[in-house]
Amino acid sequence: MKLVRDLMTVGVPTCKTTAPVLEIARFILEHRIEEMVVLDEEGHGVGVIGYEELIPLYGREDLANLTAEEVMREGVPELRPDISIRLAAQMMKDRRIRAAYMTHNAGGIIYPAAYITYHHILRALAAHDEKDLKDLGIAAERKSPVAQFIERRDTARRKAGLL
Repeated sequence: MKLVRDLMTVGVPTCKTTAPVLEIARFILEHRIEEMVVLDEEGHGVGVIGYEELIPLYGREDLANLTAEEVMREGVPELRPDISIRLAAQMMKDRRIRAAYMTHNAGGIIYPAAYITYHHILRALAAHDEKDLKDLGIAAERKSPVAQFIERRDTARRKAGLL
């Protein structure tokens, strides 16, 4: 029986409450994710913003001025990593959410550390074998924080024409 921790993605896309909605929409499309967690000034997850919040904004004249805080859905839906995928799927369906988060508490700050979406569950459903899921879960191979930093830095430099 697979558990949430076997399929979750460690590391959660986040933005600040002041992030412009258009930048969030571009990030969601570029990274092919469901939604992002909105963090307050202290780093606490205070809401989420994704397709459900962004699509209704189409055509608004003030779109360029809107921020995450103004359109986010308050609260960060949570699931425990030790529950079965079957139960997680049912809970997500019952709560009408397509993504749920596992949180971590460090130094009094509760922040999202991992997430699972309908996409994760569908991948498990369609997988031929475990190799199809090797990039998911707590045992997934991941780049080190230093490697991730270098990759992000180099991407930013390329976009700025410095590389």
